[in-house]
Amino acid sequence: MNYRNRDISHKKNLLEALKQMDVLDKKLLIVVDENKFIGLLSAGDVQRAIIKNEALDTAIHKILRKNIRVGEPSDSFDAIKHMMLEYRMEFCPVVNQKMEIVEIYFWEDVFQDRKVHAAGKFNLPIVIMAGGFGTRLKPLTNVLPKPLIPIGDKSMLEEIFDRFAAYGCNSYFISVNYKAELIEFYIKNQNLPFKIEYFKEDKPMGTAGSLSLLKGKIDQTFFVNNCDILIEQDYSEILEYHQVNKNEITIIAALKHYSVPYGTVETGDNGQLIEIKEKPEFTFKINSGMYILEPNLLNEIPNDKFFHITDLIANVKNRNGKIGVFPVSEKSWKDIGSWEEIKKYYMTNNQF
Repeated sequence: MNYRNRDISHKKNLLEALKQMDVLDKKLLIVVDENKFIGLLSAGDVQRAIIKNEALDTAIHKILRKNIRVGEPSDSFDAIKHMMLEYRMEFCPVVNQKMEIVEIYFWEDVFQDRKVHAAGKFNLPIVIMAGGFGTRLKPLTNVLPKPLIPIGDKSMLEEIFDRFAAYGCNSYFISVNYKAELIEFYIKNQNLPFKIEYFKEDKPMGTAGSLSLLKGKIDQTFFVNNCDILIEQDYSEILEYHQVNKNEITIIAALKHYSVPYGTVETGDNGQLIEIKEKPEFTFKINSGMYILEPNLLNEIPNDKFFHITDLIANVKNRNGKIGVFPVSEKSWKDIGSWEEIKKYYMTNNQF
């Protein structure tokens, strides 16, 4: 049986599953015990486990869902295809009564399309923070503002538009400052089918200060996206998490893995050895630069003052407001704000 590397042992842990998903650029794995089908593991399953504070070394079999959709040998191809389309399944294993996998239908084969398109739709305002100077990308940004840096055939701004437009979003607010006229001129000439409104900070106002200019303009839940980051995730799932938990702010956090290439030593009193860990790995949740905010928070941002998004988060936390953190895998977060990351993006997408 050709699993196309989508299979994983039930003994593996959550971190190993995430890494495999990142390598494959897929969000669903078949969980097996030798040749027996155990279940399906999605990126959403891992994310929900992390949100519940499950450790990343938790074995996969401990978090598997009981109710999953698979095909039966008696199902017709049309029935399998209908199920895959209705539930946006990356693949559908056909499992017999002995829990043996007798066939696997892959989305890319059935629909001749590499990506599974998200089913959830929403039309909320999207705020793009595009007023920075792009100092990490100098000298290129001496001429071209960071939001217009080309990523493939399009600018960073257009890439962000495309991602949200796939969910039905057509209203965008863009914070501008550095080379604002060039940004507006370029976007105007693309004849994009969106409602786009610019709001300009006359001086640097931090990562959230310019949001004060949107008071009275946004009266519903909205996304904030820095202009140099791309998130490869089902945005409707993030929104659902935000709404179900009644958060005022949801921070999208990327899991970042670091490996120490040496054995580390832990000592106690008088330098007595406690433990040696050989080449340990550490995983942190990194603030990705994407957020979901409730509109009432705009009134908590001071006018005409330098103010960071972290200041707003601290204020909400201090008054016991609800702040959620939605995790995404390391490779689901693309920071295109530096030369190193732009080069990595082009190499990953075979555009060099």
